Amino acid sequence: MKTESFNSPLRILSYVFVLALLTAWHSAMAVPSFARQTGQSCVACHAGGQFPELTNYGRLFKLTGYTMGDRGNPLAAMAIVDVTRTRNNQDSSGNTLSVKDGQFILDYGSIFTAGKLTDNLGGFAQFTYANYDNQDSAGKWHGHWGSDNFDLRYARRKFDPNRDFIWGLALNNNPGVQDAWNSLPAWGYPYVSTTQGAFGGMPASTLLEGALAQQVAGVGAYFYLNQHLYAELTSYNTAKAGWSFLSIGNRAGDPIHPLTFLDGSSPYWRLAYTRELGAHNMMVGMFGMHAGVLPFDGNNQPMYGNRSSHYRDVGLDAQYQYILAPHTLTAQFRNIREKINDNTLTLYAGPATLNSTRLKLSYVFRNKYGASLALSNLVGSADSIAYATSANSVPNTRMWTPELFYLPMQNLRLGVQYNAFTRYMGSATNYDGNGRNASDNNTLYVYAWAAF
Repeated sequence: MKTESFNSPLRILSYVFVLALLTAWHSAMAVPSFARQTGQSCVACHAGGQFPELTNYGRLFKLTGYTMGDRGNPLAAMAIVDVTRTRNNQDSSGNTLSVKDGQFILDYGSIFTAGKLTDNLGGFAQFTYANYDNQDSAGKWHGHWGSDNFDLRYARRKFDPNRDFIWGLALNNNPGVQDAWNSLPAWGYPYVSTTQGAFGGMPASTLLEGALAQQVAGVGAYFYLNQHLYAELTSYNTAKAGWSFLSIGNRAGDPIHPLTFLDGSSPYWRLAYTRELGAHNMMVGMFGMHAGVLPFDGNNQPMYGNRSSHYRDVGLDAQYQYILAPHTLTAQFRNIREKINDNTLTLYAGPATLNSTRLKLSYVFRNKYGASLALSNLVGSADSIAYATSANSVPNTRMWTPELFYLPMQNLRLGVQYNAFTRYMGSATNYDGNGRNASDNNTLYVYAWAAF
């Protein structure tokens, strides 16, 4: 199925949504638009105030189409200033790996248009500017402006003493961004991370861990029964032609930000079961996606009629929350198993697998003082093409991420995060064959994250 064949009423609604919000700007206030709409403080929707992690109320707000409360100023913004320090910022020849390492920078910022359009229709659109996106051959930095996360929903709710039933239709541009739990990659931990570290994160990732973000247009349906059972099915296609507003900043032929082209329609599914017992909330779930991705030619144009790379992702996740003032505790688990068949033989030498696992535990006291610890573990099959920079030809990496953060006010977060690698691309020592150790990639990240 081609992108242009998506349901036309949803396409019309999406255009109305964007135009209505972009023309409804008023003087900016110091509270994000959803809080203004509901009249609630940030901690009502965000666990311990640590945005974007949702409480049960925040999940209901999202699943009912962002329509609780009264229409108001839809404009919001955020900005992040930070500094990154890599333990060893030089390669084996003494060359600098990241020229911005150790420099305090205004990293990136976003504008949001978000809120309620009708009693059943609402959503948000995010547009982000990266201040240090890329360097040209002369060493000059260039910024980049483009679409970020987008989620438009039509939702209805019917409840009586015996039943609470929510159902909806959704349009989005990032598989998982529509999810109401923060265990999936789109809204998962780390909620903010370095963009300038020499090796700031995992060396490889599954398709659902961001490869299709802002590249696709997805239309799907979901239901949520008795605040226990959630189910969703969404179909994704390339965000081109009439859907190109979902992928602004990515285009075919762009050498830096090429648009990823899917080989036909790609299904995404999600199941979750959740229960709330007083201050405790628990969820267990499954999710998955199957997608074919077209190869590029020498000009970064999609090659139709050729073999494509096929990815099949299946994941398990779970989340536990305890929220009772002054304490907020959240534990999350996610595991994604990916099977890859690269029929182009340009990305992988043969059939491949990836197994990505993340565990995260966080605690916030009085919605101000927080700490978290995360473990990221990646294991994959050996492949000389995909992992040519590894002396072992494998992506196997383990990273620990402790973090401390402070929220002096509801819309400002100050944090210190550290990525500690105990294994990188298959080894703790000399993983590249040139003497670089996993711990050389350890990264200190200090940030200030403000929302307006």
